[in-house]
Amino acid sequence: MEEQTNMQRTDDQLTLVREMGFPLYQGRGWIKFLGIMSIVQGVMAALTIVGAIVAWLPIWVGILLYQSATTMEKAYALGDKRTFAVAMGKLKTYFLIQGIVTLIGIIIAIFAFSLGMLGVIFEAIS
Repeated sequence: MEEQTNMQRTDDQLTLVREMGFPLYQGRGWIKFLGIMSIVQGVMAALTIVGAIVAWLPIWVGILLYQSATTMEKAYALGDKRTFAVAMGKLKTYFLIQGIVTLIGIIIAIFAFSLGMLGVIFEAIS
């Protein structure tokens, strides 16, 4: 009886992980592609003097994406909740990093625009 309950839980877990992970499982090829392209972008940036400072970021993001896709494949095949959670955690970190970088970009753009407007104002005054 207990064995049957455990098998039912395992089957339920397998079904749940496969249903929840199916969209990401389907898109795993594109996720891997974007991860590889991000790594390549980081390597290319590392070849420049200025790019060497920030090249680690696209490399890190690319590794996260690639690892997420391969972990999702494993979770889908095994129906393992923990592996699925690891894949989701990597995606969460990716989106967190992208969000922070976007916010920094917006702040820099607003600052640059403000400096430009101040320059125009001071030029008009003098």
